[in-house]
Amino acid sequence: MASERPTWSESGDAGVVQEGNREASQDIKMALYKHGRLIPSLGDAKFGRPMIAEILEKKFESYRNDQTLNIHGTLFFGVSSSLAGAMANLVFRYSFKVKHEALRTYASLTTLPFVATAVTYKFFVTDALQSGNISQESCVLRSSLIGVACGVSYPSALAFYKNGRLAVKYQTVPLPPKGRVMLHWLLLCQTGMKAMAVPLLFQIIFGVFNGLYHYAVCEKAYARIVPDD
Repeated sequence: MASERPTWSESGDAGVVQEGNREASQDIKMALYKHGRLIPSLGDAKFGRPMIAEILEKKFESYRNDQTLNIHGTLFFGVSSSLAGAMANLVFRYSFKVKHEALRTYASLTTLPFVATAVTYKFFVTDALQSGNISQESCVLRSSLIGVACGVSYPSALAFYKNGRLAVKYQTVPLPPKGRVMLHWLLLCQTGMKAMAVPLLFQIIFGVFNGLYHYAVCEKAYARIVPDD
């Protein structure tokens, strides 16, 4: 009888150990779950990092694509100003009856408006959108004003000045009388200035659409680049 007592105790202890192991395993399993989701292990974390990196890379890639579209929009805006400059040069050369130095005037009247439009648009619209300190209405207003100032007014004044000097140099038109210089030149260019209303209207419309499109692209890019909670 005495020899059998330890056997009962050992079996009892073994049962307690087994029950304890079962409870411990259940506690471990319950600890691995939190709010109905399994806590990722180290292996899952290793697999999760490449996925997160891939998602971030896709977001940055879409952001770079949007920025490329913004650059293309600015370049198209500059090209439209170059075309307006070429038209202004053609109109004022015809008004002043100038046939000399055509290549030089066309080169300057297409290059300078392009550079002026691209630089001005970058400083007053693109940089303001990237800093987030501009509304949609201000973006559209600035874009249209840049189209008017750099796309029509500046090339028209430049074409008037350059071709007026050539007209005086080669005496293609009668010289103005003293005291009525500006009136004389304005009367000579009256038809040409009316013709510049066509690129003026085009630049205003193009500036409005370009401002709306640029603002929408930047807003979409910021929404993509900000990580979701």
